[in-house]
Amino acid sequence: MSTEARKTETIPQWKREEVDELVEFVDSYESVGIVGVTGIPSRQLQNMRRDLHGTAAVRMSRNTLMERALDEVDEGVEDLSEYLSGQVALVGTDDNPFGLFKTLEASKTPAPINAGEVAPNDIVIPEGDTGVDPGPFVGELQQVGAAARIMDGSIQVTEDSTVLEEGEVVSTELANVLSELGIEPKEVGLDLRAVFSDGVLFDPEELAIDIDEYRADIEAAAAAGRNLSVNAVYPTSRTVSTLLAKGAGEAKSVGLQAAIEDEELMPDLVRRADAQLRALASLLDDDALPEELRGAVEPAVDESESTESTDADEDDVEETDADDTDAEAEDAAADDDDDDDGADGLGAMFG
Repeated sequence: MSTEARKTETIPQWKREEVDELVEFVDSYESVGIVGVTGIPSRQLQNMRRDLHGTAAVRMSRNTLMERALDEVDEGVEDLSEYLSGQVALVGTDDNPFGLFKTLEASKTPAPINAGEVAPNDIVIPEGDTGVDPGPFVGELQQVGAAARIMDGSIQVTEDSTVLEEGEVVSTELANVLSELGIEPKEVGLDLRAVFSDGVLFDPEELAIDIDEYRADIEAAAAAGRNLSVNAVYPTSRTVSTLLAKGAGEAKSVGLQAAIEDEELMPDLVRRADAQLRALASLLDDDALPEELRGAVEPAVDESESTESTDADEDDVEETDADDTDAEAEDAAADDDDDDDGADGLGAMFG
């Protein structure tokens, strides 16, 4: 009989039931992970589990039983077994791994650090007044490496002082100093070690992303893709309108440069030719121009000329209006003659 068979036979009933419950727990969630619970007081752990209700569930058990349950589920989730060391628990959620990581990080709270614990990061005593009256405490600060002295009737730290680097063990003296100053250098919470979702095993480093930066990268990539599609003339539902507008603009530009006599281009061609003609005529004396082009450029109207006095009586106003009407009629006739001359000039110049 194999060793595995003998072990199966000797498993107590309560352990079998516990494994079955763990298997059911793993099967009921889209994402399953391993979280560390070391150093979390029982009451605070219960509060965390209550706060996660509706978002994620935490299931604690013996590491050996959790490993057996993961092996029974298989499907790749058994890779989580390598993270089953120390005080850990299973966490399950229907959220994606990134959302789970963000939720767990947000639930962490500052906490004091005890002697013998490993510093999770550099521990710094900040510059400023400690609020402690002069006494032996100044010597304790100096002993742990803080730049401290008595000033203005109290103990003050004269500069930011790194008293312990990440990964080093906290001494009893340092733990007492930090407690006296109310410094809580560590965060207490569920520490996600790994999570399995959709056949992929994620490490915390892969889940710790800046959402705003990630969104900006996605937007930049989308803009670059759209730009590439337009420049490569690759039509898609998002770029076809831009490609059509770009093509229409380029076709019109070619038509204008080639002076193609198209119905849609004629107004632009006539305006361009007229502008060129007037620009050329303005550089020449009237004596040098053909008779039909003389006066093609109208002199600017002097806006400073005085108008009729507004103090005239009603009869004078009516006479002025009548005179103006006659003058406008004559000007309109003159404009028609000028237009005819301009058209004749265009015909003479362009054949």
